[in-house]
Amino acid sequence: MPDSIPPSETNPPSDSHHNDQPAASPLGLALFAAYTLLYLGFVLINAFSASTMETVVFAGLNLAIVYGFGLIIAAIVLAFVYGFASRETGERS
Repeated sequence: MPDSIPPSETNPPSDSHHNDQPAASPLGLALFAAYTLLYLGFVLINAFSASTMETVVFAGLNLAIVYGFGLIIAAIVLAFVYGFASRETGERS
């Protein structure tokens, strides 16, 4: 019969590979806060001044369309910023 191996050597803690990473990336939280503020602006304009969204602001497009596409582009840009920043620091999520 093989020798018994202590349980601590056979079952390492399941989160041992996460010990070298912070619980939450400060950059990730900052980018999340920035996007939340952009989206909050969109929601508040729609809730309290919906007629403002009808204003034509660019090439015949109203504010609702421009702001909506701006939110989509901002999300993509922020994702790339976070991706490149985490690659440089070696952080993986």
